[in-house]
Amino acid sequence: MHDGDLLDDDYPVLVLVDDEGIEHQFELLAELEIEEAFYRVLIPLEEEDEEECEVVILKVVYDEEGNEFLSDIEDEEEWEMVADAWQELVDSEGI
Repeated sequence: MHDGDLLDDDYPVLVLVDDEGIEHQFELLAELEIEEAFYRVLIPLEEEDEEECEVVILKVVYDEEGNEFLSDIEDEEEWEMVADAWQELVDSEGI
């Protein structure tokens, strides 16, 4: 049903630009594939308290030209499915 890949210790850094044009840096922790859709699990680099830092999970979407974008997951049922898949990966990897 879902596959998850945790990335190596050297996590790639992604720079995302919000709606106001402000750049935010994230480390890419994992990529998930669930029911033919792809998701990225990110952690903000700006977090002050790394012990209590929450991950951000975004859906990979493409525009009509094939350019990749990351989007919020707006459907609650989809969100629950992806969050459960991430939690299973965390539990199985002992993160």
